[in-house]
Amino acid sequence: MPPFAVAPQLPHAQQALDALAAAAARDVALLGDDAQGWVPERPGVDHDVLIVGGGQTGCAVAFALRRAGVTRTSVIDAAPAGREGVWRNTARMRTLRSAKTLPGPEGGIAPLSFRAWYEAKFGALAYEALVRCGREDWADYVEWFRKTVQVPVRNEVKLLRIEPMIEGFRVHLSDHGIETVETVRKIVLATGMAGGGRPHMPALLAALPAHLRLHSEQEIDFGALQDKRIGILGAASAAFDAAATAVERGALSADLFCRSPDLNRVNTLKAMSYAGVLDNFHDLPDAARWELMSFYRRRAVGPIADTVRRATGLAAFRLHLGEGWTAARAHGAGVEIVTPKETYHFDVVIAGTGYDVDLSTRPELEGVAEHVALWRDRYTPPTGLESTSLGLSPYLDGGFAFQEKVPGQAPYLKDIHLYNMAATTSHARGAGDIGSLKHGVPRLVRAISRDLFLADAAHHVARLKSFDEPDLTGEEYARPDAP
Repeated sequence: MPPFAVAPQLPHAQQALDALAAAAARDVALLGDDAQGWVPERPGVDHDVLIVGGGQTGCAVAFALRRAGVTRTSVIDAAPAGREGVWRNTARMRTLRSAKTLPGPEGGIAPLSFRAWYEAKFGALAYEALVRCGREDWADYVEWFRKTVQVPVRNEVKLLRIEPMIEGFRVHLSDHGIETVETVRKIVLATGMAGGGRPHMPALLAALPAHLRLHSEQEIDFGALQDKRIGILGAASAAFDAAATAVERGALSADLFCRSPDLNRVNTLKAMSYAGVLDNFHDLPDAARWELMSFYRRRAVGPIADTVRRATGLAAFRLHLGEGWTAARAHGAGVEIVTPKETYHFDVVIAGTGYDVDLSTRPELEGVAEHVALWRDRYTPPTGLESTSLGLSPYLDGGFAFQEKVPGQAPYLKDIHLYNMAATTSHARGAGDIGSLKHGVPRLVRAISRDLFLADAAHHVARLKSFDEPDLTGEEYARPDAP
């Protein structure tokens, strides 16, 4: 089966999925997870944990918290229902870039795994023939997972601002356009690839009129690009996906430019896939973490083979190696691009140039970001390993929480947990991608559970001391001849 083929659904797929959901519920029950909740309610607090982001990560975190007995959580997402995360928005690949066998949000419950879902819907033979999971299939699976584990997501609710209190936060939200305020004890930012900053727009493109330059992170109306000449800067998978999608939707041409003389043929980040590094990277010395992250940043992640074949199989696609863009300017109704080799003219250009980590650009962190410790505040790299971009990464603790730049000035930061791509320098492979969930979510949940327990230590001491449920009634050892 080609990696992008769509398998036919089995005739009785819905019954199989219903049985799978029942099996998952039974497994959770057999494991004895505490769904009753042990965190004491505090007057005036709406939620113990607010999870910002209702995609695969937010739902996995909410499910894991509930299994850990932290039940008063709320998940919000700015997108309409069914469009949480990237899979039906800005992701344009035909298949995922990760292996089909990679554990996802299921949290160790086998009936909740992608494989179990896929086999129930399409059959075991279809799974065996599958090379990589289709993007639309993954989106359907994540939606099924969310419904099956019963994680409610409040859609079209956006975090506007975080207002620290003596204990907890007032969070300012836009709920379907109406501003509201809620109180929470902890916040998890499960906000994806750009959630710790913004898409990287090279300066020479940022100076162009907005309608002439796009970024692959944006939702792009490719229908409006029909019969247009498209120039794409960047050579990672997202750039190739944007180029291929443009041509498939009717663009006249798509020219993709890579400044290097060849595509990066080795994805060095794949080395960060074994349990040892994913579980323990945070405990490496700062020098080792910086050295590794610097190494990876100097070796850009290249596209996967299927993504390249998709684009190069299109007659209207052209790949330009060793041609970085040296100038860009508006020209007539389009854009003139200059490279060391030639001058080109396009109707629109698309930057497939990744992301910048910069908390100061996040509007919801206004008034908070300035107090967060960054790597540049905690570590000075040796000569030759300097990196402005790595220095802007937040210096997170072992539970993904922010730390104070100046001790004592913003103690509330320990209750904001950043579980998105900006956690990479502190915790290795991008927090929130599929491969991180098995290892990162339990660590995050343990930290939240610990913090809530310790914050209510007096309550728990009293609760433990007041326990008086008898195991014996007295009749077990009463003497039959006693008066």
